Amino acid sequence: MYQLKTEASFDSAHFLTDYYGKCENLHGHRWRLVVFIEADQLQEEGTMRDMVLDFGVFKKSVRALAEELDHTFLVEDGSLAPATIEALQGEGFSLTVLPFRTTAENLAAYVAQRLRTQGLPVCEVDCYETPNNCAIWKG
Repeated sequence: MYQLKTEASFDSAHFLTDYYGKCENLHGHRWRLVVFIEADQLQEEGTMRDMVLDFGVFKKSVRALAEELDHTFLVEDGSLAPATIEALQGEGFSLTVLPFRTTAENLAAYVAQRLRTQGLPVCEVDCYETPNNCAIWKG
């Protein structure tokens, strides 16, 4: 088994709905993603012969997704009143509305799913919301 790993970071705000503690309030994180891909065998032909995948291709995909989430307000769909969403957008705020509660666990799974739809053989995503705390998704 062969594995590759790359990392990317992004800054974004969120809050947790139906949570009773500090995280129910709007706050931000410097999120760090550590993404692993794996293959039983190395590629046998072409420019990527003897590789799992070209690091440039891998890094570009992970960093593009991090860039998409960078400096946005991650919002669970249905957690804010439509008027609030409209007001924030009217003020020019960048919102990323997601169909799940914006926990590190769900963000790790979301990153894995998005990268898998691009054909990357993702086997693990570590999503750090602080330097000392991370959620891990394993395929």
